[in-house]
Amino acid sequence: MIDPVLLRENPELVKRSQIKRGESPDTVDDAVEADRARRAAITAFEELRAAQNAHGKKVAQAPKDEKAALVAEAKELSERVKLAQHAVAAAEEASDAALSRIENIVIDDVPAGGEENFVTLRTHGEPPVFDFEVRDHLALGELLGAIDMERGTKVSGSRFYFLTGVGARLEFALMSLALQRALDAGFIPMIPPTLVRAEVMRGTGFLGQHADEVYRLEEDDLYLVGTSEVPLAGYHMGEILDLAKGAKRYAGWSTCYRREAGSYGKDTRGIIRVHQFNKLEMFVYTTPEDAEAEHLRLVALQEAMLHDLGLSYRVIDVAAGDLGSSAARKYDIEAWVPTQDAFRELTSTSNCTTYQARRLDIRHRPEVEGGGVGKTQTVATLNGTLATTRWIVAILETHQRADGSVVVPEVLRPYLGGLEVMEPIE
Repeated sequence: MIDPVLLRENPELVKRSQIKRGESPDTVDDAVEADRARRAAITAFEELRAAQNAHGKKVAQAPKDEKAALVAEAKELSERVKLAQHAVAAAEEASDAALSRIENIVIDDVPAGGEENFVTLRTHGEPPVFDFEVRDHLALGELLGAIDMERGTKVSGSRFYFLTGVGARLEFALMSLALQRALDAGFIPMIPPTLVRAEVMRGTGFLGQHADEVYRLEEDDLYLVGTSEVPLAGYHMGEILDLAKGAKRYAGWSTCYRREAGSYGKDTRGIIRVHQFNKLEMFVYTTPEDAEAEHLRLVALQEAMLHDLGLSYRVIDVAAGDLGSSAARKYDIEAWVPTQDAFRELTSTSNCTTYQARRLDIRHRPEVEGGGVGKTQTVATLNGTLATTRWIVAILETHQRADGSVVVPEVLRPYLGGLEVMEPIE
């Protein structure tokens, strides 16, 4: 959630952010009023508690003939305190609900508008040109014995698949390359749980506008994650971190699950939009002052991966209305997919500033001049994909040859036993 102090002191800034996202500024007025009511309820409760304590001392010191009347007054006062306490709980719940409807404050120069209003920051490489009729990734995957959608559907339903043979090896190679790059960049490798509690899913912002994307195990009140971002954000929930030596960086490798609600009829062929996939996700805890520099660092790591895989791509600054509730800025990197004659998203990286950490109560103690540490402050969190199953789409289509074979990018060959070309199976 946003900083309540910022809401009180600069509601107009918060309104501008909501408007930039395409949301109603009325949510800000509602939150300001709910916060005012919460603070008024707390004040009323504290005043009654003080009166109750003072009255208790008066009862203890009163002569016998006055005690009965004073005890009766004490009982009445006790009931009023209980009612005031209930009022505080209700006001706090209402205030939290109102605050949760306000999304993260968008960084100033993020473009306004919706999905189509992104700004292209740069492009790399020319889209490949072929002198033969190109095959899409599924046709190639079937020739190579790498992708089996038919049996995936038979076993689990639509949008499920098997990666088989060289397809499974290719995904392991991608993930292993990404993991090595993350290790070289100082990230701690993690294999996190893929089931999390509601408070963690809510704290990261995935039970808001993305709630219909999430699978839930009702009997256990647990949620299947759509990204390692969620358990990695919860890893330090309720903790005070030591960031004196720099940011804490983690790389989580996990299977991810998404309902793909609202996407029926879109990308039904192949493995572009599926319910289950693997992903290596970078996650960073840092100071708010260092968050924007850290964001650019994550993008650079992603670009290096796509560059070395020989893919043509562009980096876009996502418009405010397409950010998601937790992100203050998001960069997507989209690779060229030849058979779609279009760029398609392969990676995202988001700066969530202090929005997630405030919900999850993750803080640090900054150093102060002259030594020592100061008052605790909320940390900033960032996340970004370093490899995922969808990358196979761009790799197969970009590096295909006329006979249906696919050249293995040189950077992946050590992870595939030196394999240079994936050949069609007989």
